[in-house]
Amino acid sequence: MEPLIEMDQVTRHYRMGDETVVALDGVGISIHAGELVAVVGSSGSGKTTLMNVMGCLDTPTSGHYRLNGRLVQGLDDDELSALRNREIGFVFQNFQLLSRATSLKNVELPLVYRSVPRAERRARAEAVLQKVGLGHRMRHRSHELSGGQRQRVAIARALVSEPSLLLADEPTGNLDSTTQQEIVALFQELHRAGHTIVIVTHEPRLAARCPRVLRLADGRIVSDGPPEAAA
Repeated sequence: MEPLIEMDQVTRHYRMGDETVVALDGVGISIHAGELVAVVGSSGSGKTTLMNVMGCLDTPTSGHYRLNGRLVQGLDDDELSALRNREIGFVFQNFQLLSRATSLKNVELPLVYRSVPRAERRARAEAVLQKVGLGHRMRHRSHELSGGQRQRVAIARALVSEPSLLLADEPTGNLDSTTQQEIVALFQELHRAGHTIVIVTHEPRLAARCPRVLRLADGRIVSDGPPEAAA
């Protein structure tokens, strides 16, 4: 089966004045549909750059990246935007919700950009909110929800477009330990349901509950395997 994510000797360099910063240095990975993968490493290891390249928010300096069989290099901004909208759902540490909008409105938003009819938007938003355990909070505004509930809304919003890939950037970083475990359990449940999920995290407990862990150092993958291999 062709990988959903395939990177071959991917590099990403940035110019800072007269200096070249090597953020990724020859990364080669394959991730298949249905996997749950954690990406770990110290600050400056290349985690965020790797996520940005995976999410088509950035493009490699060299090497090749294919997402769901499509070569990303050479795509213009409009094509990259369309690819992100079709293939990827994003979950962020700070939720990025509209504070005065209801849970339903926040989750419907990606479908508005796709010009999905209103009745279908509502039905799909309600279904994913039920899926993440927020059926009873659909009409509450974001500022009326707890941190864990807001992150569940953000996950529902990422899922509503039925993306091939769910990318989560430090999804438990702003949550207390009890709520962190609830969100980790939700990701595990989504994984069991067949979703492909890549989580960038500095939380050892989150990474330990993922079947596969990629550890980065100095822009390179230094280990790739079960959690105990990356410890």
